[in-house]
Amino acid sequence: MIGGGTGRGRWAEWIAGSNDVTGHFLKAASQPGFVSLAGGLPAAELYPVDAVAAASARALARWGGAALEYGPCEGFPALRSAIAERISRATGGTFHAEHVLLTTGAMQGLDLLGKALVDPGDLIVAQFPTYLGALDAWRPRMPRYERLSWDPDRANPDEQLRAAKFVYAVPNFSNPTGVLVPQHQRAALLERVVRSGSWLVEDDPYLVLQLDDPVGPGLLELDVAERGAGPYDGPVVYCGTLSKSIAPGLRIGWMVGEPELIRMLALAKQCSDLSSSMFTHAVALELLEARVEDAHIPAILSCYRERRDAMHDVLTAELGKWFSGERPSGGMFFWLEARRGAIDTDALYHRALREGVAFVPSSVFDPHGELRTGMRLNFTRNEPDVMAEGVRRLARAVRGYLSEET
Repeated sequence: MIGGGTGRGRWAEWIAGSNDVTGHFLKAASQPGFVSLAGGLPAAELYPVDAVAAASARALARWGGAALEYGPCEGFPALRSAIAERISRATGGTFHAEHVLLTTGAMQGLDLLGKALVDPGDLIVAQFPTYLGALDAWRPRMPRYERLSWDPDRANPDEQLRAAKFVYAVPNFSNPTGVLVPQHQRAALLERVVRSGSWLVEDDPYLVLQLDDPVGPGLLELDVAERGAGPYDGPVVYCGTLSKSIAPGLRIGWMVGEPELIRMLALAKQCSDLSSSMFTHAVALELLEARVEDAHIPAILSCYRERRDAMHDVLTAELGKWFSGERPSGGMFFWLEARRGAIDTDALYHRALREGVAFVPSSVFDPHGELRTGMRLNFTRNEPDVMAEGVRRLARAVRGYLSEET
């Protein structure tokens, strides 16, 4: 936790509720020989460096100084149109540039939602455990939270959904749990949210990382099918990104929604950065038009399947007697839960750092910090032998932790 002040004026109230776990493991990961299983990072050796270099040259030749200029707050117009066409093809709906706001990664889109929609004390109904980045993005708005239930038999009450500023859902390979939400549960949630009159935020960064069977329609596609022809005007706000399909360094994300909401989000963005990078937008356009993803994604999936399966095997062998978890069918993470409630993963985290390995403890995915028996492990960043060494170090940390507790 972070707190205190400098004596020159206290920090804003919201910052005292922040966590510094991310900073801890990023700093530790720079140490020689340290193994980080914590970050949600792609395999760096797979980045399409040559394709990005060629796209950069084409972008400068095509757009000249316009790619180096300040641009519209909403983003490079040609890329907005390309994303609108991409979403139209994917959903069968009608989307135009006015439905699209380009953001500095999907993370900025979450921040803008908080700025545009949430005042202190407002309610957010969020998938639980909740993506740490989303909680960080909304923390300055000081909302309150209720857990989203996907189970139609234990559905959130209609009055709760009506009171919420928005419902936050990650149906495809949720961060942190890797859960893939079944189609009937998606349809049931959409129906309830439409009836409530709230916004429904579909955060979908892992869509391309389908390691097993196809995932089926997302919330936006389901809503388009219900509404039929005409430009989209429904409640779903879709967050997408190129960080997982090409490279995170491009910082290309997008928000897709009905045009009035996009205008409000653009006003919020204007207060944050005035203009995104027109150059990276122009480069991204070249990459999409050259269909770089079509060639790149199969290599990503092949690599990640191997690494997921390798991590599953070593987790079962080294940690299986203390933790349980499912093999994810996509995404980037394993989610483990302690078989005995006495294992506090906040305390285990600090023990693991001393063993030279990092994971993310479950408490940071809980708005109230009370979930302390789980952990998130990334399987995409490291080669199998490095992951195996990291898990063995984690097993040593567990044994040391348990010996201290008894």
